[in-house]
Amino acid sequence: MLKVSKKQKKQLNPYVRFTSIAIQMGLTIYLGNLLGEWLDEKYNTTYWETSISLLAVFIAIYSVIKQVINFTNKQK
Repeated sequence: MLKVSKKQKKQLNPYVRFTSIAIQMGLTIYLGNLLGEWLDEKYNTTYWETSISLLAVFIAIYSVIKQVINFTNKQK
């Protein structure tokens, strides 16, 4: 069995955390796009996909900034 020292674990943790943040950001934007596309098809419009995708981008960026600030505050 591979043993991981505490120092290696501590160095690995930020990489895993930031990778999960990137995945969360991509998923938020993708799901917002799907919702907007579905609303456009349902109501026969052309603005929902763009509007909700843009809102999803802002939400994802806000979430990333908030998580990075929390992470840096915990490191101090």
